[in-house]
Amino acid sequence: MAGHSQFKNIMHRKGRQDAARSKLFGKLAREITVSAKMGLPDPAMNPRLRAAVIAARAENMPKDNIDRAIKKATGGEAESYDEIRYEGYGPGGVAVIVEVLTDNRNRIAGEVRATFTKSGGHLAETGAVSFMFDRVGVVEYDAKVASADAVLEVAIEAGAEDVVSNEGGHEIYTTPDSLREVAKALEAKFGEPRKAALTWKPQNTVAVDDETGEKLLKLMDMLNEHDDVQNVFANFEISDALMAKIGG
Repeated sequence: MAGHSQFKNIMHRKGRQDAARSKLFGKLAREITVSAKMGLPDPAMNPRLRAAVIAARAENMPKDNIDRAIKKATGGEAESYDEIRYEGYGPGGVAVIVEVLTDNRNRIAGEVRATFTKSGGHLAETGAVSFMFDRVGVVEYDAKVASADAVLEVAIEAGAEDVVSNEGGHEIYTTPDSLREVAKALEAKFGEPRKAALTWKPQNTVAVDDETGEKLLKLMDMLNEHDDVQNVFANFEISDALMAKIGG
């Protein structure tokens, strides 16, 4: 399993404290506002906004918060954010991609660089590691919604590229351009997914020892703690023992 998926599951199992949830809601609201500002404020007509709303619902963000974030984009009070992708290497030479929405390019660049350096990694030029990932769409469902065969059948019919099913759920991968149509077809059959978004999928993953794995998870944790950081992706995998230790 890819490192970014493991990290997501670990964080989910550890649970979220109130402060962390407040920070998460802030990030989700920012993505909703930016998405609504860039396109139509109607999730049904704006695929990126639809994905942002689904992500917010998956984290139990109150409907009032979601509506307020959308209205903020149309009310002329929304801040102007730049979308930036940073790429670098973490401990063990693992490739890391960081996506941010920021209103201060100079500040975030220095802070992301410092975080990499502090963790034993280093920031690189844009394009330095992204070639090791595929830019794809992903639609996720809980395992209980249907059998792997049922999900696979609908996904193939809808035009999906790949399906991965296990006890953690179903992950349906699409091309970036077909994400919206595949998601709509799946939603018509299985209901709203727990996630529908563009992601960076590692072409190959690197196995790391437990010491390096802990350092990498700490780096990702530190990056995710930053208010401007929306997503972090990496191409490593950790041992079952370390996963159990951290997720236990």
